[in-house]
Amino acid sequence: MREKGVHGAKNETAVSAGVRQQMVQLVKAGRTPEELSREFEPTAQTIHNWVKQSDVDAGVRSDGLTSSERDELRKLRRENRQLKVEREILSKAAAWFARETDAVPPKPSSS
Repeated sequence: MREKGVHGAKNETAVSAGVRQQMVQLVKAGRTPEELSREFEPTAQTIHNWVKQSDVDAGVRSDGLTSSERDELRKLRRENRQLKVEREILSKAAAWFARETDAVPPKPSSS
């Protein structure tokens, strides 16, 4: 039922997409998230969140990002963090090279 965490808190394992989809279908069929939470492991709030996300993905709601938009945002944030790290490294390297260049006296020209 559980697989290594992809969504949610860092230390929390994620419920498989199939289980999430079944829970959403049960809610849409009339079961309450609270009832499902007593019967299964996810909390009622988690199940509410899954139903909301399902509605956003289906276009029923427009008060949030779709799953694909969330994935893209996560990817862009990760890329942005990497670019900031790389820029910092390049900035430090440029400063080091500038200091090294200034430390070596220029060679006299022999013309």
